[in-house]
Amino acid sequence: MNESLPDLIAQFRVRQGLFRKELVEAALYELDAYGCVMKTDKVFNPGDTIALDLVMDMPFDEIRAEGVTGLVTERRKHCSNFFYSVDFVELDSEKDSPLAEKLRRIREVLSKKQSLKSRRSPGPLSGFRQLA
Repeated sequence: MNESLPDLIAQFRVRQGLFRKELVEAALYELDAYGCVMKTDKVFNPGDTIALDLVMDMPFDEIRAEGVTGLVTERRKHCSNFFYSVDFVELDSEKDSPLAEKLRRIREVLSKKQSLKSRRSPGPLSGFRQLA
């Protein structure tokens, strides 16, 4: 878990005082059908429920899965930040909901980006040897 996922962030709102809310962006380090791992300096406790918008940045547009409800299941401190394991709730009962479909699309694009990236960076000279 040393590198954040490419072009993908989680956004959520945190209460600042009585009437203000701050929009926070957090890097994602893992994502699957059941949840994600995110890193932020905001403090949550295991058992907290948070509402996330997952935003995948694309060349011409973005894919947004808005209003994903997550349950914080684990917190690990890392320097001045925390890694949080977040389980998605309310998704397994609605396999074909628009939200589940958007999450599925984000995971598909993410796996394509990761496989392209791993093919592009095999090693410093191995690409040249194939040409010779």
